[in-house]
Amino acid sequence: MRRIRAARAIALVGVVALGVAACGGDDAGSSDDGDTAATEQDPDDGDNGDDDADDGDDGDVDEGDFVTSLTFGTGGTAGVYFPLGTEYANLFEEHIDGITVNAIETGASVDNLGRIFQGEMQLGLTQNNTAIEAVNGQGEFEGLELDNIGWLGQLYPEAAQVITLESGGYESIEDLAGQRISVGPPGSGTRAVAQAILSAHGIEDGDYEAFEESFGDARSRLQDGNLDASIEILGVPAGSLDELAATHDVRLLPIEQSIAEDIAGQTDFEAYTIPADAYSFLDEDISTVSVFAGVAASTTQVSPDLAYEITKIIYEHSGDISLAQGGLINLDDALLGQGNLDLHPGAQRYFEEQGLL
Repeated sequence: MRRIRAARAIALVGVVALGVAACGGDDAGSSDDGDTAATEQDPDDGDNGDDDADDGDDGDVDEGDFVTSLTFGTGGTAGVYFPLGTEYANLFEEHIDGITVNAIETGASVDNLGRIFQGEMQLGLTQNNTAIEAVNGQGEFEGLELDNIGWLGQLYPEAAQVITLESGGYESIEDLAGQRISVGPPGSGTRAVAQAILSAHGIEDGDYEAFEESFGDARSRLQDGNLDASIEILGVPAGSLDELAATHDVRLLPIEQSIAEDIAGQTDFEAYTIPADAYSFLDEDISTVSVFAGVAASTTQVSPDLAYEITKIIYEHSGDISLAQGGLINLDDALLGQGNLDLHPGAQRYFEEQGLL
């Protein structure tokens, strides 16, 4: 059991040395599937035998030093990011000649963006709000400003879900003051969302016992009575919550609509409603906030032509994705949540051809 000790130490753990210690979660998000437990990766784990790919490991990659052996950062194996990234990696290899794509387990958003910045990976799944912070040098990336992150577009919304059990007796988020709350795994983008939600309800750091757990571990601790709530960024519906509901009475705590809109107005999140028919244990709609899962690519290691092909496959082959989230991935919504993220030149060309820009 790992407790929160310091904000920057948590989210940047295991990424890489940047002169300082430098992210649906379960069902997508991951939390971030965003995300699930961070795992230590050997820098060579993503090596597919291409010497050029290794050239980027020191983070000193010159523009135009493009590679065709790609490492795709996903999330933890218990979440959606890992299987989704794996399926897309297979689609990229199937439809693009001359490339290899190795999808690997990571700590998700923050972890993936940090490794892309350092040249250890070329593609990564990430929450849009985490990517916005990364390029602006904010949040967990304060002072770093990752300058080689190219946005390929968003995939699907990831809703913040405040999970408790009926046996706990919690009726509102305010009731969680002084309780044991999991705010997401280290290296995920969930923590920032969790903090915003709790703070909006008058619960600040120190007003509760914070734990950084993978979504799967957090649910296990809920079942064992060792946690009171888990805040998770998940696609809707999240199959893992249905699994939990099969053995325990699950309760999702809502964010009042006005508070959700206030949070959205001050952050990169959006107000979102989980429909009552999303889960068998819901009797009414649940208001909350949402971020978006998306794909980022290195602008220094992924050529514009390759990024164009990858972006095209992401949207034109979403129907080949076996996961439920595949049904949510569509071209019309590709630019939602982009904020001030710069599109990768290849993605920009694709969206221009499709009339989105």
